Amino acid sequence: MSEHFRRLINRDPPPAALIRFRCAKLHKATVAGSDSSVQEYNTIYDVLKSRGWKETDAETDWHIFWTDKDWIHGTFDKMHLDPHQHVNHFLNHYELTRKDLLVKNMKRMRRQCEKDGKSEEASKYNVCPITFVVPQEYNMFVEEFKKHSGATWIMKPVGRSQGAGIFLINKLAQIQQWRPSMNWKPPKDGKDPEDDDNNKDGPELYVVQKYVDEPLLIGGKKFDMRLYALVTSYQPLTVYMHRGGFCRFSMSRYSMDKSDMTNLGQHLTNVAVQKHSGKSAYKRTGAKWDVRYLKNYVMNVAGQETANRMMNDIESIVIHSLLSVQKVMINDKHCFEMYGYDILLDTAFKPWLLEVNASPSLTANTVADYDMKFGLLDDVMTLLDIEKYLTGTELQIGGFDLLYKEGLRYGPPEGSLCTSYLGCANNRYKQLERLAKTRAWELGKEARQEGRPEGRRAERDAPLTPCAEASRLECPTRPPRRVYAYPLPGK
Repeated sequence: MSEHFRRLINRDPPPAALIRFRCAKLHKATVAGSDSSVQEYNTIYDVLKSRGWKETDAETDWHIFWTDKDWIHGTFDKMHLDPHQHVNHFLNHYELTRKDLLVKNMKRMRRQCEKDGKSEEASKYNVCPITFVVPQEYNMFVEEFKKHSGATWIMKPVGRSQGAGIFLINKLAQIQQWRPSMNWKPPKDGKDPEDDDNNKDGPELYVVQKYVDEPLLIGGKKFDMRLYALVTSYQPLTVYMHRGGFCRFSMSRYSMDKSDMTNLGQHLTNVAVQKHSGKSAYKRTGAKWDVRYLKNYVMNVAGQETANRMMNDIESIVIHSLLSVQKVMINDKHCFEMYGYDILLDTAFKPWLLEVNASPSLTANTVADYDMKFGLLDDVMTLLDIEKYLTGTELQIGGFDLLYKEGLRYGPPEGSLCTSYLGCANNRYKQLERLAKTRAWELGKEARQEGRPEGRRAERDAPLTPCAEASRLECPTRPPRRVYAYPLPGK
């Protein structure tokens, strides 16, 4: 939606004409009639082209490079980037996005809070199901397994995605192949945990998690949530939360019948799994449901207070997971990252963090899914402000709301019906137009004061409004957003 800014803010030459981008082919598509696959562009490529930016294959002459993780690990650290250049991953993003390292960092922060006597704060890091990494923690897992007789556990390979390699167990004999061998040693510290060579002499690393036995069902079917958070800096930690997102549904009715444990279609909601269901409903809906509908559903069946608590708890999970890696993450002013959070709800509407994705799927399987992801990514580009229209103090940019910055948490105004913007109506079109008018008037005011002609053009194209005149942050006719220190001191 950068056309609002371009129409109201006249610059010669237009900034878009000077911006160059590179984009990796991130979507793996199967070739019809064969078992082979090819790499294709996905929605992000459409967004970059739609903004009028110029594509380039140059190694270093670009403003933004939407790349894959392999380039970040192999090339980024060897390059010198100019201040205007951006890439879409932090160098050691895996501290958050690897299943085993995520749990490790969350446990470390919980122990530190308990040591400091902050029991309430420690509970905020206890949001993952009971988890162990095998083979390193095999013996610890066995002890915990025996405490939960008859419980089901889910095994997930650390280095794979899209549901590959996942299976359920309820007997120790089912994982004998992951018992650590006598001569096996864990990877040495300091080596890239995503380097497959680290584990070439040992068994594949898995996380084993206690299965959430009572997931919230809708229509008798299991689902989880895919939500999006954008981090523009770790020092200071700056987080924007997208209002949208979707629920991913299983196309089969849920059952915990022990004889049906191998039917992963009941238990895994990954699109890569559900697309093979053959159900006509999948072709129509993509097995997805807008998170706004979920919020309305919870409000109807459990009440406004429960819906508010659920959404606030989800935002807290996002904040605390990022705080858990803030000190170990290599911050770089050229880097940003849009994370895909996978959240599961139980029957008490308690959210559980399943994993965080560094490269959430940007390939759409329905028209509605494409429109949502296109708007999401377009707002990411606007927020990065490559065309230099913004002030950097905005609290909302399109569908993104500032959630956390420099120890302060942001939310709706005091007394609002909803205490979280997550799942609220996405008013990105009107908000971006209003923001563009505000910025046009502010820039025009500066130009008028300096006697430049563009000031008169701005006054004509973006006439004075109370909202534009009063504040860069908020319209004065609306109450200010709630801002408070977080985590709360002494808790």
